[in-house]
Amino acid sequence: MLQQSRPAGEFFAGMRAIFPLIVAVFPIGLVFGAVSATKGLSALETTLMSALVFAGGSQFVAMDIWTHPTSWIGIGFAALLVNIRHVLMSASIGTKMQSFSCIKRYVAMLFLADELWAMAEFRAGSTRLTPAWYAGIVAPFYLTWVGSSLAGALLGAFLGDPSLIGLDFAFPAVFVVLVMGFWKGPETGAVLAASAIAAVAVHHFVPGVWYIAAGALAGLATALWKVRTKEQAA
Repeated sequence: MLQQSRPAGEFFAGMRAIFPLIVAVFPIGLVFGAVSATKGLSALETTLMSALVFAGGSQFVAMDIWTHPTSWIGIGFAALLVNIRHVLMSASIGTKMQSFSCIKRYVAMLFLADELWAMAEFRAGSTRLTPAWYAGIVAPFYLTWVGSSLAGALLGAFLGDPSLIGLDFAFPAVFVVLVMGFWKGPETGAVLAASAIAAVAVHHFVPGVWYIAAGALAGLATALWKVRTKEQAA
């Protein structure tokens, strides 16, 4: 009986772990829904986008460059640049999914988001990562994102400009918290600084969303340089 109840217990443990981020992601979904409404998307289109794409960063970028008529190639390429980080994220968390079957691992990757990846990494650092616990953080997070996007699309006319009431700050605030959870001293600071400087510089001089790739590459290069410096010193 204990063995049968363990997956359920891990599922609810995952739900409890993700709850603080659920509170944070709800206003972000509202902002996305409101922004999509101002771009002419219907509530159904907004909901389907959140349900099928499920990538907040690329969805916001898509809305930022959304025009009429829409350049699907441009939006698709922008989304690719934003989501290329998922290659590194999936490679990292995939090595910690020993208890996942092949099918479960592939399904888990479909629902990989920054917040979920960070929570899974924290979990794997202290105990074994299981499918039940992972499902416990994914289910409420996914439903909240889709539901809040719908609510934002329906209430867009009443919310107005999200920046006027501070809702736009929710998105960067979540990432600040996640980054601080991975803080390991000056080395982390160097990676963040390199990424920020590269992103700001490219954003200032190069049009489009290349600053996202530039920030990621600069951070990755700095991290590799730090590792090699340590190895040479050893």
